[in-house]
Amino acid sequence: MSDRDLQTESLDINLRHLRALTAVAASGSIAAAAEGLCRVSSAVTRSIAELEAALGRPLFERRARGTVLNAYGELVLRRAHRIEAEFETARARLMARGGVKITCDAHSLFASILNGRRLAVVASVAEKRNMPAVAREFGITQPAVSAALKDLETRLGAVLFERSARGLAPTPAGEIVVFHFRRVLAELRNIGPDIAASEGVLTGSVHVGALPLGRTRILPLAIAQLLDKHPGLHVATNEGHYDALSASLRNGDLDFILGALRSCALTKELTLEPLFEDQISLIVRAGHPLARAGTGLQQLLKARWVLSRRGAPSRELFEQFFAACQLPAPAPAVETGDLAVLRALLMESDMVTAISPQQLCYEILDGSLVELGFPLDMTKRQIGITQRDGSYCSPGARALMDEIRSVVAGAGNFRGTA
Repeated sequence: MSDRDLQTESLDINLRHLRALTAVAASGSIAAAAEGLCRVSSAVTRSIAELEAALGRPLFERRARGTVLNAYGELVLRRAHRIEAEFETARARLMARGGVKITCDAHSLFASILNGRRLAVVASVAEKRNMPAVAREFGITQPAVSAALKDLETRLGAVLFERSARGLAPTPAGEIVVFHFRRVLAELRNIGPDIAASEGVLTGSVHVGALPLGRTRILPLAIAQLLDKHPGLHVATNEGHYDALSASLRNGDLDFILGALRSCALTKELTLEPLFEDQISLIVRAGHPLARAGTGLQQLLKARWVLSRRGAPSRELFEQFFAACQLPAPAPAVETGDLAVLRALLMESDMVTAISPQQLCYEILDGSLVELGFPLDMTKRQIGITQRDGSYCSPGARALMDEIRSVVAGAGNFRGTA
């Protein structure tokens, strides 16, 4: 099944049906659940039947003494509880900023959100800021998008988007709603893969934030190994700056990030798993004058440099090294975050760079680039996996993280360079 098909399937799950499932699971009977939900028993029975039909699996065992979740139902219940927690947190945050009635519970507050598709429409408006574009994406009319937003704003008693000639921009309340809606979408997206994994098949999509160091060799090897074992999976990588990737991780768009781990100040609400220690190296082309004559600080100060942009971790470590030597760091002739540009400049000139050898590992292995034997003390850093606190990744994401750990464990040269 394609990523688009899987996404469509998750968007069509009715959130009222999930609410019925949690109520029946908690009470042990249709009648008791119906009373708690203020619905008739036949409506609750219909909700459960429609949810089972949508997922293609029975979720309950009907017994003389009540209705009990089966193994499939337990899997769905775990995601349903996480979805309810996201809605409740959204309600609490909206209440804290004012504009929402304190007597309104989360289920009543978000009752207009019938299914994942409504969630995705609201999230897409925040991303695209253009109703016609959102309408085209979901195959609906612009008035339908507008009506969905208006209904939600009326229920919340708060403006979610500001309209202007430039489009729609989320208000502070809108940002809260969209953030938690995206997290709910991530939970919905994983219901189908959870069920398939319980039957021994990994399906669905894995969304990885790929920082520069991890995506040259470690992540491609891990993905290749994963897909050899589980061809039904789909992997999507997102390359970008750490701030953007960590924001996507927090809101549920990414399953995890692979790359250099950040300091505690940047990782609030995130869980860090170190895999190995990396160190910056000085790298030049084969036959470079510095490779033949040896390297000292004075030669480095006179060299022409191509470096990462200011603020990049490798650049900061490079500058910290020279500061510790009480010397000004060399000013780069070229600053680039593009590995292809960096590689070509090193191959075609006498420029020097300071970067992890992992990012140029294939050129170093074939001998076209070499590491200078100059130790850059104090440039070590931890490389690993970053996840969101309390997240419960899909089986596919967990399998990919296992493959990454396997790749690192099986390759001694991932554990830092001299």
